[in-house]
Amino acid sequence: MKRLKAAVIGSGFIGAAHVEALKRVPGVDVVALVDIVDPAQKAEELDVPNGFSDYREMIEAVKPDCIHICTPNHTHKEIALYAFEHGIHVICEKPMARNAGEAKEMLEAARKCNLIHGINLHNRFYPANHQLRNMILDGALGKIYGVHGGYLQDCFSQESDFNWRMLSSKGGSTRVTSDIGSHWIDLAEYVIGSKVKEVFAEFQTNLPVRKMSVAGELKDMEVDTEDTSYVMIRFENGAVGSAVFSQVYQGRKNQTTIRVSGSEISAEWDSEAIGDLKLGYRNEPNRLLTKDRGLAHPDTAPIITYPGGHTEGFPDAFKQNFIAVYGAIRGTKPTNPYADFEDGLHQMQVLDKIFESAKTGRWISVN
Repeated sequence: MKRLKAAVIGSGFIGAAHVEALKRVPGVDVVALVDIVDPAQKAEELDVPNGFSDYREMIEAVKPDCIHICTPNHTHKEIALYAFEHGIHVICEKPMARNAGEAKEMLEAARKCNLIHGINLHNRFYPANHQLRNMILDGALGKIYGVHGGYLQDCFSQESDFNWRMLSSKGGSTRVTSDIGSHWIDLAEYVIGSKVKEVFAEFQTNLPVRKMSVAGELKDMEVDTEDTSYVMIRFENGAVGSAVFSQVYQGRKNQTTIRVSGSEISAEWDSEAIGDLKLGYRNEPNRLLTKDRGLAHPDTAPIITYPGGHTEGFPDAFKQNFIAVYGAIRGTKPTNPYADFEDGLHQMQVLDKIFESAKTGRWISVN
C-alpha cells in the first residue's frame, strides 16, 4: 500500500480531532499542521513533524496528498481552491462555506481538477446510523412517514461565551443551523435516502449582546446570528421532518437525536446512547439493537472495529469517514458513501433557504 501524506490546517478542537483520527487510518501519515499562532509548538504537542503558519508555504514544502480544512468558515473557499490548483485532495469541515455561492465555486474547482473532495459529516459513520440507513434501504421500516429530532448544546448559553461563530461575516448568515444543524440535516437525508425539498424556519437570538474580552476588558458585542433554530422540512419522498437546534439549551453538552417513523417500524437514535438503535413495533415487543458486528447488517459490519460491548464513538466515526475518503483517493469505492462537495453544496443551499424562511416567515423551496 502506498502511504499517503495528510496535512491539517487549523489546530483547534476539531483540527486536533482530525490529527488523532488520521493517525489510526492505515497507510496515512500526518506530515504537517498549520496554525497562525505557535504552529511549531502545537505540531509538537500533537506529535506532527512539521508546523507552519501559512498553508501555502506548507503545501509548497511538504506536498501533501490531501489537506484537512479545520479553520473558520470564511477561509474554506480560499484554502480549497489553492489546494485544488496544486493537485491536492481536500477534506473540509462543515459547513462547507459561508453560502451556496462559495460552495459552488469549490465544487466546480474540484470537478475541474478531477480530485477527491469530502466533507466531515461524521454522523454517517456511527454503526447505529449506518444500520438504520441499510434497514430503510431494504424496506424494513416500510413507507417513511417522517423524521424528527434535533441537536442540542449549552456551549454558548452565557453572555461571556463568544467566538467568531457569532458573527455572520465569519461564519455565514446562520450560526447554530449551520454549525450543528448541518449535521442533523445531512443525517436525516442520509438515513431516509431522500433530499430536503422545502423548509420553514423560526430563529431566536436569545442573547443578542455578548461579552468579548479585549485587552483584559469585557466589550459588548452585538450578535447577528441565531442561538436557537426551529425547522420544519418536506422531503422529496413525501416524508415530513421537524428539528430543534440550540446552543443555549442548559445541561445538554452535545446531544443529537433522530427519530424515523415508518409504516412498519419506527427507529430512534440518541448520541448519548451512541451504540444503540431503538426499534418500535405495534404488535410485538420493542427491540434494542446494540452495536455488534455479528448482529449488524452485512454492509454495516465493515465499519465496526471493536467487539460488541465496546463503545465506538466520536473519534471512531472520524476514523471511518477518513478511511472511506482515503480509500477513494486510492481508487476504491467505499461501501458507505461519505459526504462530498456535491452534498456540501446541496446542504449550503438548504441552509441558505432556512435563513430565508426565518426572515420571511414562509415555506421556501430549496430548488
